[in-house]
Amino acid sequence: MDQPSSLSRIDWVGRSCRLLAATAAEFRETLPFAGLTIGTGIHLEPKTVALLMTLRAGGAHLVCTGNLNSTQPETVDYLRAQGVTVFATQTTDTDEHGASLDAILAEKPDLLLDNGGDLFARAAERPYANLLGGTEETTSGRTRLLPMRDKLAKPILVINDSPIKQFAENKHGVGQSLFESYLRFTNRSTNGKRVTIFGYGACGRGAAACFRNAFSTVSVVDIDPVTTLEAHLDGFVTPLRAEAIRSADILITVTGYPAIITAADLSLIKDGAILMNGGHFPHEIYVEGFRNSPDIAGVDRYEAEHIETIRMRDGRSFHILGAGHMANLAGPRPLGNTVESMDLGFALQARCLERVAKGRLGREACLVPVPADIDAMVASAYLDLAR
Repeated sequence: MDQPSSLSRIDWVGRSCRLLAATAAEFRETLPFAGLTIGTGIHLEPKTVALLMTLRAGGAHLVCTGNLNSTQPETVDYLRAQGVTVFATQTTDTDEHGASLDAILAEKPDLLLDNGGDLFARAAERPYANLLGGTEETTSGRTRLLPMRDKLAKPILVINDSPIKQFAENKHGVGQSLFESYLRFTNRSTNGKRVTIFGYGACGRGAAACFRNAFSTVSVVDIDPVTTLEAHLDGFVTPLRAEAIRSADILITVTGYPAIITAADLSLIKDGAILMNGGHFPHEIYVEGFRNSPDIAGVDRYEAEHIETIRMRDGRSFHILGAGHMANLAGPRPLGNTVESMDLGFALQARCLERVAKGRLGREACLVPVPADIDAMVASAYLDLAR
């Protein structure tokens, strides 16, 4: 018997991403990225390593950075030990993050793998000749980049517009991981709690289902009456916004839009309520506005737990998890989405980058959904492994 070895969570995740492993084996033969540099701006955590090693198996030279408040130092160390160029630190400082983005673009990568539009927004203002295009992971990024479409004029495939991404990663992955993150942050129960979900897209549907399954009473707020009707017919309470805030023990934002809960809502927030964000950008809950409001008496911080307690002058208080950053990649033991959901989502990333690298897409493919044949390919490959 071999001597037992000590392995890391990166090893556990890498061995669990069976679809990416199969894709990497194929890429070693086909080398779709031979001679190309791929610049990435995506959460640097263990599951991202599995994606990046898959791209490198395809011949890519990688230059990488992360997103605000989600870079995990052990992931950076691992990548650098593998010879990957990484410009990233764990930071919430936008200027420091911006310097990392600039360092990526200074390498003039041929393909960009973006998450939130950080890289492509800069590339739109400072274009360079060899950029072929790439991928954008999020709805938030697509919304941000659409006004720049004419400047970008490159094929950019939006992963979040894939049905697989919507139900596998967003509904099941984000929904479950937000629920788990609430438990990890707070160690509090969900039984009998009143939970309000802002946004009933795929992520909101998943979070609403997970909290309901954990014996919470769940309300949904969405600006779209058709989506609100869907939530109603799914059995969720759909009160008006003010009542939804006033009654909630737990408030969760998953909309992709800024200023969903702000200091203007202070009079509505229940004493002892917990606020958490699941959207990509840390602006859905306007934390700075709370801190600077004249109605606030003080702020207590549980530093190790990444929890802030906002104390109001009228004696009420409420709690914010992870400073309003994406809760499933903030706070104690930030695990993110499940391995299986990200295995699927990252396989889509790899296949979409392969498609762009082949040069068969034109500028009309700027900010368009994942091609249907790629969805079918990834779904079939996953099912073959699952059977």
